[in-house]
Amino acid sequence: MSRGPRLLPTPVGLELLGPTPPDWDGVFGAAGPLELEIGSGYGHFALGYCERHPAARYVAFEWRKKWARHVQAQADKRGLRNLRVIEGDARLHVPRLFKPGALTGIHLQFPDPWWKRAHQKRAVLTPEFARLLLQLSAPGGKLDLRTDVQELGELMLETAEAAGWVNPLGAGVFHPADPEEVSSSRERRYLAAGEPVYRGRLETR
Repeated sequence: MSRGPRLLPTPVGLELLGPTPPDWDGVFGAAGPLELEIGSGYGHFALGYCERHPAARYVAFEWRKKWARHVQAQADKRGLRNLRVIEGDARLHVPRLFKPGALTGIHLQFPDPWWKRAHQKRAVLTPEFARLLLQLSAPGGKLDLRTDVQELGELMLETAEAAGWVNPLGAGVFHPADPEEVSSSRERRYLAAGEPVYRGRLETR
């Protein structure tokens, strides 16, 4: 049974984790929309998104070193200069990486539900973090939420909306699938099996 890619020896993205936000124009060698993914996993969404949107500058966080390094290696192999992967915990580093109003898009897909009460402190979209992400987002910025767990989807919508994110379909309403959107390999498996995916596409005021 495959255990995924081997752990590559070189860390990725650590040079960006300074006390102040990096010069993203210098990092990417160009200006443009700046987007964040929290938990890129195997990287199929990040890679596909960056291929489809070459003008986007995409920063992907993944705390598992093996996957973070694999995704960056795949981006380099494909010549995707608009994708930078950072190995680390986004909750710790995002507050120092971006200036207020810097982000045009944020992606949080299929986070762990953390069923046990003792583990809920590991949840990503806490009320405090949802407010921070709103502060870091530009006017018209988007928040892309996806999960296969209905209860988690409802909680994420409730948390984001309470923080000030606007749901254009109405409070607590999930969004339908868009046939033109990029899907991760995980989402494609759910869709092929006829299993539901719960989506939220929220935005700033």
